[in-house]
Amino acid sequence: MAFKVLIVDDEPDVEVLIRQRFRKEMRNGEYEFVFAQHGAQALEQLRNDPSLEIIMTDINMPVMDGLTLLANLPQVDRVLKAVIVSAYGDIQNIRTAMNRGAYDFLTKPIDFQDFEVTLRKTKQELDVIKQGLRAREHLLATLDVVRDLSSELELSPFLRKIIATITKMLSAERSTLFLYDEKTNELYTEAGEGLDAFEIRMPITIGIAGAVFSSSQPVRLSDPYSDPRFNTQVDRQSGFRTRSILSVPVINKQGRTIGVIQVLNKVNGSFTEDDEKRLQTFSSEISIALENAKLFNDVQAIKNYNQSILESMSSGVITVNEEGIIVTCNAAAHRILNVPADYILRQRADNFFGAANAWLVEKLHQVEKDKTDNVTIDATLHVYGKQVEANVTILPLSDVMQRPSGSLIMIEDITREKRIKSTMSRYVDASVAEKLLESDADLLGGQNSLVTVLFSDVRGFARLAEELGPADTVALLNQLFTAMVDCIQREGGMLDKFIGDALMAEFGIPLSRPDDEDRAVRTAILMQQELKKLNDLRAVSGHHPLSVGIGINTDTVISGNIGSPKRMDYTVVGDGVNLASRIERACRKYGAGILIGESTFRQLKGSYHVREVDRVVLAGKSEAVNLYEILDYHSEESFPQVKRVLQLFDQGLRLYRQRRWEQAIQAFMSALELNPNDMCSRNYIVRCENFRESPPPENWNSVWIMKSK
Repeated sequence: MAFKVLIVDDEPDVEVLIRQRFRKEMRNGEYEFVFAQHGAQALEQLRNDPSLEIIMTDINMPVMDGLTLLANLPQVDRVLKAVIVSAYGDIQNIRTAMNRGAYDFLTKPIDFQDFEVTLRKTKQELDVIKQGLRAREHLLATLDVVRDLSSELELSPFLRKIIATITKMLSAERSTLFLYDEKTNELYTEAGEGLDAFEIRMPITIGIAGAVFSSSQPVRLSDPYSDPRFNTQVDRQSGFRTRSILSVPVINKQGRTIGVIQVLNKVNGSFTEDDEKRLQTFSSEISIALENAKLFNDVQAIKNYNQSILESMSSGVITVNEEGIIVTCNAAAHRILNVPADYILRQRADNFFGAANAWLVEKLHQVEKDKTDNVTIDATLHVYGKQVEANVTILPLSDVMQRPSGSLIMIEDITREKRIKSTMSRYVDASVAEKLLESDADLLGGQNSLVTVLFSDVRGFARLAEELGPADTVALLNQLFTAMVDCIQREGGMLDKFIGDALMAEFGIPLSRPDDEDRAVRTAILMQQELKKLNDLRAVSGHHPLSVGIGINTDTVISGNIGSPKRMDYTVVGDGVNLASRIERACRKYGAGILIGESTFRQLKGSYHVREVDRVVLAGKSEAVNLYEILDYHSEESFPQVKRVLQLFDQGLRLYRQRRWEQAIQAFMSALELNPNDMCSRNYIVRCENFRESPPPENWNSVWIMKSK
């Protein structure tokens, strides 16, 4: 690395002389000189270039002289060394400069041999100071960690601070702590920078961390990718590039290895033996902290486990001790009864429920007396002026010695909100239904909604049903729809209805998301992948494979609860729904598994293997739409060389629209050579041949008219 020096002098000859004298050294990268004509310019360069640490400055200069520059150097927040250049015999200015922090001085005319010796001596002094500062920083960091070791008991916050300290102390980019999971015999990330919620898990024999864990010996690498033990998969998963590694074991006081600390990418170089020793020292401190923190966490876990069970229940739970005092009340009970903790805890149950709920007080005493359960269905509770519809169960409690210890009251909310949630759960995942209730939206009334509609249909189902018979047909449909509905709900979609062997789903109702179009496309891809799994099972049994077409379209439609008072369904209606259905029917014309409309395509945020297949007027429609095929569910076996085929197809489509029939045929033929099963390319070859014989009119706009559904 070049030895970089800032020369501050208003005489232009100085720069010329220095460049002439050190031209060989500068060419070899040994020296690099930066020049300024006065102190103000020098200060600006120092602020903008952190690599400038040595200054050689004249005293007498315009704008800002050398002595004023020395006085202003503390404004630059780093260690600097300055050498003053003065006229021979100028003792007063030299004394002033040394008092203001100059490290050394030279006199004019400059002797370049002295010049070079002074520079090297200044550099050595600067390196010693910086090394001392680093040692001080390391000592302070160690003291800070030791202090935390004696005060921090919570595991995760402490480990995050340890990791941050190690990264800073060793001048690295990232650090990670792997712990040993005895249940799975794996190493996993307990704390690590740049991982966010991403957890790495791997067998204890894999990677550098596995090698360190297995051998209990440190590993230091300056080129990890050249080491066969390095697991490149972790870099691929995290998107991080590892250039150097220092990894040491974490060994507890019993001498057992319980984890590994791994530090990545030393800044400006490779990890040293000194880094390794320092990290091993930290490792021993971490092992002690881990033992203490884990013990604390185990105790907390037992307490939290019981509490979490109680708090996670959707039903309200209240416990009453033998004296009739309410001692616990979970979050669900507070919500259902709409009372804060202070209003219910430590009150007598008789007083809290009172005369308005005499039936419950009576049943509570009866359970205490008989030691038997009591269940009341569809009961009404009156609490602080609020009426709650609920199913109430009262259970007797006993301690470990089977002695009576009070009663438990379980309250299941069955109010209108819960009935609505139960209704909406027929269409969407329960978590989505919960969000709907929280939003206070008008769920069932009609409203305009921007929705992405998905239709899927089994091809050739009538013939298949004749072959299977009624019982097997129903069983097959149930098996298929189970997999398809799981795909829809996995992406937060709403199952609308089953239509024979077809199904309809929407994304964007009853709650909209910014990526509803992508969710619909990902669902279609998942559905085709699940269909492949089902067909593999059918092939083993000697059955023919199923084929499903999926059409997707985005449009503003009307959504709401539609039907008669005796039968209502939450659904959507509108032209956009009909278009989605027709896009699905077009799949068989193009040999496609998934087709999407242009309105969906334009809103996609993800990256997919997709091609425009046609500009077409679908049957029953009057306006042309662009259709796009999604191919991401294919494997190399089912669609060979997909990227190259898409390039050739796009080329052929452009030539087709330019009426260059022969060149278009050649492009589509090249695509067919790579994938002989590409029906879309085959269709265009037939079109081009027909147009070659009977060209379209001059005003032809390449729109294809689809006459049949």
